Amino acid sequence: MSSIDEYKVGMTVYGKITGIKPYGAFVKFDDGVTGLIHISEISNGFVRKIDNFVQIDEYVMVKVIDIDYQHRQLRLSFKALSQNTRRYSKRVKFLGMPENNKGFKTIKDKMPQWVKGEYDD
Repeated sequence: MSSIDEYKVGMTVYGKITGIKPYGAFVKFDDGVTGLIHISEISNGFVRKIDNFVQIDEYVMVKVIDIDYQHRQLRLSFKALSQNTRRYSKRVKFLGMPENNKGFKTIKDKMPQWVKGEYDD
């Protein structure tokens, strides 16, 4: 590849981390094209520090999610290639506790006493 025009949204590309800022990591490709992995595209989980995920001079595989032709820069995603994305996460529906659960029944029974201020050990 020789220009940004040869990159397409959805492509998977391999580049080198050249800089890390609090808002993202900069990536440079062999053909001189650069891109940014915004902090929101590092991981599905909370990212406190980007350098916990990538290091300067490390080579990474990223996905092109947008192309800024005006600034000639790629917008990249690290998490889009992860197997652990939100769309694959298991959804769990809370159905409630059974009424015969002893722990909850005890609280239910003691609540009127606690509200009145009657405490016993």
